Amino acid sequence: MYIIAPSILSADFARLGEEVVNVVDSGADWIHFDVMDNHYVPNMTIGPVVCKAIRPLTQAPIDVHLMVKPVDRLIGEFAKAGANLITFHPEATEHIDRGLSLIRESGCQAGLVFNPATPLHYMDYVMDRLDLVLLMGVNPGFGGQKFIPSTLTKLHEARQRVDRHERETGRRIRVEIDGGVKIDNIAAIARAGADTFVAGSAIYEAGKDSDPHRYDAVIAALRAELARR
Repeated sequence: MYIIAPSILSADFARLGEEVVNVVDSGADWIHFDVMDNHYVPNMTIGPVVCKAIRPLTQAPIDVHLMVKPVDRLIGEFAKAGANLITFHPEATEHIDRGLSLIRESGCQAGLVFNPATPLHYMDYVMDRLDLVLLMGVNPGFGGQKFIPSTLTKLHEARQRVDRHERETGRRIRVEIDGGVKIDNIAAIARAGADTFVAGSAIYEAGKDSDPHRYDAVIAALRAELARR
């Protein structure tokens, strides 16, 4: 039921391919790509060429989070580069439905991302096109931030929306959380309604040596907390 998706934003970029392989071998389910453009958010990270380079190294789904504006062109480029899931922020486009349609037409799963101050009502009009709803537990732009506690209430509200949609249609929509996820709060986040967890610094800062199994313990600890939730 639960998905753990390490964010490579916190990985060692000097050996990124090795980092991706090792974290998947240690039990990660997805690889999360935080894509920033120094326009929608005040930081710049990676583009489709990195996704294309990583794709042959793992069978794990690549979860691309677009913190960019505009989004349409990059949707197509990331789909061609091997992304499996693509999400974007409703504020980053004038046409949410078109963006979601472009993602699904490219063969990827589609989702919307909600900043701490972004209302959830954007999802209400496009539920039939959503495979994923991603809530930010921090304000986007930088890794290593502390989780904003009020996100738990918002998670509960998002879970109610997607559960109601599943009862009415039979379609399941995943609820993902990104930002500030740690061993000591992942159980509370799951109780609030998340089923998919992006963790960056909590995983990649677990070890800086060359041991390929250095991520085993932290991913196992995250799963143990989820099992006790």
